[in-house]
Amino acid sequence: MKQQLVVIGNGMAGMKAVEEILSISPEKYAITVFGAEPYGNYNRIMLSPVLCGEKSIEDIMINDRQWYTNNNIILHAGPDKEVINIDRINKVVESKGGTQACYDRLLISTGSNPFILPIPGNDLHGVVAFRDVYDVNKMLDYSKHKKHAVVLGGGLLGLEAANGLVQRGMQVTVVHSNAILLNRQLDRTAGYLLQQALEQRGVRFKMPAKTLALVDDGNGHVKAVLFADDSELRCDLFVMAIGVRPNMALAQSAGIHCDKGIVVSDTLQTYDPSIYAVGECIQHRGDTFGLVAPLFEQAKVCANHLCGDAVAKYKTLPSATKLKVTGINLFSLGEFNGDQGCEIIQFSDPSAGVYKKLVIKNKHIIGLVLFGATGDGAWYQSLLEQRTNIEDMRELLIFGQAYFQQELAAEV
Repeated sequence: MKQQLVVIGNGMAGMKAVEEILSISPEKYAITVFGAEPYGNYNRIMLSPVLCGEKSIEDIMINDRQWYTNNNIILHAGPDKEVINIDRINKVVESKGGTQACYDRLLISTGSNPFILPIPGNDLHGVVAFRDVYDVNKMLDYSKHKKHAVVLGGGLLGLEAANGLVQRGMQVTVVHSNAILLNRQLDRTAGYLLQQALEQRGVRFKMPAKTLALVDDGNGHVKAVLFADDSELRCDLFVMAIGVRPNMALAQSAGIHCDKGIVVSDTLQTYDPSIYAVGECIQHRGDTFGLVAPLFEQAKVCANHLCGDAVAKYKTLPSATKLKVTGINLFSLGEFNGDQGCEIIQFSDPSAGVYKKLVIKNKHIIGLVLFGATGDGAWYQSLLEQRTNIEDMRELLIFGQAYFQQELAAEV
């Protein structure tokens, strides 16, 4: 008789784990999935191309409803299917609408919630996050009838939202608290090149800036943004894109140990041996997660243990940063700023919009930033992850893999 596996969360991490389970041991579990959105499993990181018109919602579907049927998975999807209670004693979950499911093993993949800046006016109409299909549809609706958009956040999501809204015809200003765009992933030079590239596309910037309040138009809708320097920006649509927080409220209410996220071991197991967790909702060895690469690795390790192999262990590796804006290529990884004990190898051609920076410590690459020419990103990443001694290739390293191999062949 099959064991009962219940998955809370129909997003990318949880469904990747289910895919892995089906490939390893397809007959082990009877699987039931609960999702709060009325869709199958879609590629959330591709919402930016949907916003700017390059893709449709159908284009970014990973697993449509038929896939669940084909794999004998019960899918409960929609707002009333959001799980609101985990009964750990009786091993039962229950949704808002009263749907229940028993489990032998439970996988929590509730993702994250957008961080909403605690300022006056943050609950006005016209204030949205950039997190799901609902947010994208709302922004698209505004772009048809409104003109002025302000995007709070100069990180990946904020810049992708700004680019999409410009493509849809809105006048967009990005507000960022730092003087450098993507300051957690780029140094000053790369950040400046990125800003130039986006300005050429029509995106405006106000940075560094501190947002004080959103101004009501008298009818409960945002009409302007007020800043600490007493300036104002006209605003019909205000997009908050300043990060996410692990969605762990359900786990906390069930008495599962949480800190910054749902605390898991190297096997992705919570403090309850029947319950596992993966994705943006978790905390592993003090870290939380927001990029897709570690989430997929977590899913593989989790599936390994749920299928009884019990050998894999999750280890956090540096994740590369890439911006989903067509025509703008950047790649950032690891300790891109370095410290006093590091050496920096750089190549810069501002007229061509090309910048490369490698951070070396103890004969190993520990970080890099590429802008404009990112073709060697994967090679540099492999050198970093494998802790390759680059001493013998130092002089040619900045010119990339093809040039290095060409020179190596010429010497032979």
